Amino acid sequence: MAVSKITAVFTVNIQKVWNVVTSLENYQWRSDLSRIEAINEKQFVEYTKEGFPTTFTVTAAEMYKRWEFDMENSNMYGHWSGAFCETDGKSEIVFAEDATAKKLFMKPFVKLFLKKQQNQYIADLKKALQQ
Repeated sequence: MAVSKITAVFTVNIQKVWNVVTSLENYQWRSDLSRIEAINEKQFVEYTKEGFPTTFTVTAAEMYKRWEFDMENSNMYGHWSGAFCETDGKSEIVFAEDATAKKLFMKPFVKLFLKKQQNQYIADLKKALQQ
């Protein structure tokens, strides 16, 4: 299992951050996705630009505070948690992922992949929140 954590602070209110991050309809700000398909209230599938699907199952949702889900695709499975808080007009997020590769040869690369994905996500989110 590989674990990766990232923290970011934004000068917008927590409601805006929450709404952007949790929206399954307005995902165009994400540079890595082609689409998101909602299956039901608890499950959705994200498709990369190359069409690779990952299924997410929401395990916890506390508006403006916490969002968590299990994730799985043909290469890995794991858990993602997002903590949201607002202090002095600034919003802080802490996103943590733990993932396990399903294929032995991929195990050494999982942590690097998670870090790369998280950095891109935060860069995309910063741009989205500035608009």
